[in-house]
Amino acid sequence: MDFNMKKLASDAGIFFTRAVQFTEEKFGQAERTELDAHFENLLARADSTKNWTEKILRQTEVLLQPNPSARVEEFLYEKLDRKVPSRVTNGELLAQYMAEAASELGPTTPYGKTLIKVAEAEKRLGAAERDFIHTASINFLTPLRNFLEGDWKTISKERRLLQNRRLDLDACKARLKKAKAAEAKATCEGDTVPDFQETRPRNYILSASASALWNDEVDKAEQELRVAQTEFDRQAEVTRLLLEGISSTHVNHLRCLHEFVESQTTYYAQCYRHMLDLQKQLGSSQGAIFPGTFVGTTEPASPPLSSTSPTTAAATMPVGSSVAGLAPPGEAALRLEEVAPPASGTRKARVLYDYEAADSSELALLADELITVYSLPGMDPDWLVGERGNKKGKVPVTYLELLS
Repeated sequence: MDFNMKKLASDAGIFFTRAVQFTEEKFGQAERTELDAHFENLLARADSTKNWTEKILRQTEVLLQPNPSARVEEFLYEKLDRKVPSRVTNGELLAQYMAEAASELGPTTPYGKTLIKVAEAEKRLGAAERDFIHTASINFLTPLRNFLEGDWKTISKERRLLQNRRLDLDACKARLKKAKAAEAKATCEGDTVPDFQETRPRNYILSASASALWNDEVDKAEQELRVAQTEFDRQAEVTRLLLEGISSTHVNHLRCLHEFVESQTTYYAQCYRHMLDLQKQLGSSQGAIFPGTFVGTTEPASPPLSSTSPTTAAATMPVGSSVAGLAPPGEAALRLEEVAPPASGTRKARVLYDYEAADSSELALLADELITVYSLPGMDPDWLVGERGNKKGKVPVTYLELLS
């Protein structure tokens, strides 16, 4: 018990000394040891890394889970070291509602059939979103969170310890400065030649004793200063090594960022493919349900982004067209091959996306390839004739970037 009380008293004394030193520094009444410029830059870089990592982490969590209540629930599960329950995505929930609606309204009706097709697509979108959230959480959010909860806490702890060592060092410097000043004053008083005729020469004796005491105090203060300086230098080196490790953290976060972009690219590519397939299905079913809507109109409606069904492709060509309007879709490719390109008006075009031809009248495309395109009289403005070598066929304008 005695040992604990002594330790408690010692810790209280150290805390009081640091508090006094800190307060005097704030009021400009005490000097403080300044760190070198490189060290200060490392500290600023570490603080900036921590602040921006927190912001990126929070906003990425919002991106992956917009529902704040769900985020709080997931946070509590993680803090309790419990597995987060599987959650239905919005796409999967929409797919469930559409499937139930189709079942009740009639799965054999045109509306019911379309609801079933869209529900299947939404279900695939929801599954793709679930995979994306899982991959992004593991490859991107977890490393950022590990930095904030692991490395940064260690850095903060060592920085606080360095701050305490600096306060101790500056307190020792202040104590030594006061001791030297008192010693010099006592020495000046002791150098005065005493008048032994005085009845009380004890002032000289007291001055000599005080000078000796201050000499001991200066020696003690110098010893404490050496110890404090050694501890401060050691702690500064430890903190410096941790701060320089921020560069490795940046490299790790850069790798995680690349993985996040890769997973996001995969997710959106999957969504694009699913919607493209759905659009093809809806285009073919729409042509079957409304056969008279598209053929024979003077201003045909623009086809969907990737409508590749034979019915829609034929419907986009106006009646009377010199290419496909005089023959059924099955003969369109033959007549297109027989048409010679115009003497002027051909252009080069770069393909933006892969395109799968729906029939022999269309030209399959590969992303980033260059083809020659031109328009023929009476063609739908959303389609052009494309040539690649000895192959020729219709191509959608939305898949092309026209060059000179």
